[in-house]
Amino acid sequence: MKTRYLLLFLFSLLLSASGLASLPPVDRDEARFVQATKQMVEAGDYVDIRFQDQARYKKPIGIYWLQSAAVGLSGQGAEAPIWVYRLVSALGIALSVVGLAWTGTRLFGADAGTAAGLVLAALFAAAFEGRIAKTDAVLLACCVAAQGALAQIYVASRRNEPVAGWLPWLFWAAQGLGILVKGPIAPLLSALTVATLFAFERDGRWLKRLKAGRGVLLAAVIVLPWLALITWKSGGAFWQEAVGKDMLGKVAQGEESHGQPPGFYVLTYSLFMWPFGLAAIGAALVALNHVRKDARLRFCLAWYIPFWLLFEVIPTKLPHYVLPAYPALALLVGWLATLEPADAETPLRRWQVWLRWAAAFGQVVVTLGLAVVCVGLPIYLMGRLDPWSIPAAIAMLAAGWLAFPRGLQMPLPRIGAAAAAAGIAFSLLFGTIAPRLTPLWLSPRMVQAMRDNKPCATTVLASVGYAEPSLVFLAGTKTLLSDRVGDAARHLLSDPACAFASVPVDQEAQLNEDLAKAGRHANRLAEIDGVNYSSGRTMALGLYRIAN
Repeated sequence: MKTRYLLLFLFSLLLSASGLASLPPVDRDEARFVQATKQMVEAGDYVDIRFQDQARYKKPIGIYWLQSAAVGLSGQGAEAPIWVYRLVSALGIALSVVGLAWTGTRLFGADAGTAAGLVLAALFAAAFEGRIAKTDAVLLACCVAAQGALAQIYVASRRNEPVAGWLPWLFWAAQGLGILVKGPIAPLLSALTVATLFAFERDGRWLKRLKAGRGVLLAAVIVLPWLALITWKSGGAFWQEAVGKDMLGKVAQGEESHGQPPGFYVLTYSLFMWPFGLAAIGAALVALNHVRKDARLRFCLAWYIPFWLLFEVIPTKLPHYVLPAYPALALLVGWLATLEPADAETPLRRWQVWLRWAAAFGQVVVTLGLAVVCVGLPIYLMGRLDPWSIPAAIAMLAAGWLAFPRGLQMPLPRIGAAAAAAGIAFSLLFGTIAPRLTPLWLSPRMVQAMRDNKPCATTVLASVGYAEPSLVFLAGTKTLLSDRVGDAARHLLSDPACAFASVPVDQEAQLNEDLAKAGRHANRLAEIDGVNYSSGRTMALGLYRIAN
């Protein structure tokens, strides 16, 4: 049994490995997280969270501590490359996979647990989040641990079986760690699950087995010390920013241009659950028809449905917000995979048949779409076909075909084959094709142009019109971001021998006009043309230095 968990752990790490180092820092969330961590290491302050001179209090400290630990273990300090920060997310996904396999094994048997782990490891959502250095992969690990412990306590109580004494402690420890990583999401997920089970059964006596008194104290011991320190250090600004603006802002209105109407997660489901979205819908529909007879299925549905519905109602929406609910569907795929075929292929109601057809349509569209992206994106951006595009597209099509159930049930060998094909496809897309789409990666090209022109040890870059956080992470914390050409001119004049400035090429005349007032002129050392994917703008940036 332990060998299965080890193999799943290594399989998940292998699926996430490609792209950790080759994919440049991604704007804007990842770059903000890693830059804030970098500044912690530079300043030696592991309580306050800052991006340059601005406080960054939207998320708690957990992910920054984990990334700082990775940076410290690397021995490279603040100069650690991006893959060091991302390793935390890759480990978060791998722990989620093992945790889900453990839960599936305890609920449905070893084969079901293995199938659930394979499904989670190979999802598009996991492949993306496992390569990005932000909160969601680690949050997923906390949620899987908490929900896994809660599921086993609940099912044992329904069977009148004893509960292992350490399960409540695991539940509460995971809640505390989840709060440190991303605030109330992990407790919210468990609370919705418990509330749904109570509404269905009208029986909450099993909750006594959670040992809430001691458990809440454990979670408080994990969370409160940092909350006290950050409250003292920020003068209460943390609460205003994290709760008043971030959390309540997302609930009250669409924040940061991410407002979407209800139904958003229905539309993004087929992509983020790819390639197992259709299999998961089929398993959930079969489970729904057996929900009154089986406490294990009740728990899985109570894990997914209310969390998904709540986030459909909340105005602020991003596809990864519902990631903590996806493991429940993976468990159902594993459960259905291990049933006898006669039990698995149960008749569906008419609305269920239509829903499954809709999911099948979504799977076909996403499979073809991903294959087209592998081939078409390099041609569109680079004007040529990437040599890895065809193998990547073939792997995408193979994964979509293998994960397309012939009935409701998908056998374990086919799940494994589909997961392997998806892993190959993601490795080629994220690890090879995407990093070579050079028009998208303006920040690395700007920093490389600086290096090619031999900066001083004290060189600082001023950037006008391009203010993405990835540039700060790569060029240095002191990078000056502005929207005024005059600021770039003053920066160059402040250190004529060493300072660099990045200015849109169409504003070069304005830059030299400002410099001419001081009797100086700037040389354009390089031009970086491309697309700022965060804003959708095509840009032509010049790198300038005072002429000798």
